[in-house]
Amino acid sequence: MAFPSDLEIAQQAKPHPISAIGARLGIDPDLLEPYGHFKAKLPLHLINEHRASLGKLILVTAISPTPAGEGKTTTSIGLNEGLNKLGKKSVVVLREPSLGPVFGMK
Repeated sequence: MAFPSDLEIAQQAKPHPISAIGARLGIDPDLLEPYGHFKAKLPLHLINEHRASLGKLILVTAISPTPAGEGKTTTSIGLNEGLNKLGKKSVVVLREPSLGPVFGMK
């Protein structure tokens, strides 16, 4: 049985509207600056207002690339899903995930 390609998986994904994600996180819809239906920017003052809260940042990075990749995207998504399953409010931001196929490395 052949596994679907990254492109096939991406094309089957159904993104959630950014308004629904913002609502789940308790972000006032008026503060969202939408870029289409699935992306938005937030005003910088939100960071300063919530800096003293119990929020945490988990940075997933790697320095030793392999032909199959290091698994940063998979790890990040798994962490986010696990935290959500535990009832925590969590968001994952992926900056250019899976560039390996673009460079012919995967």
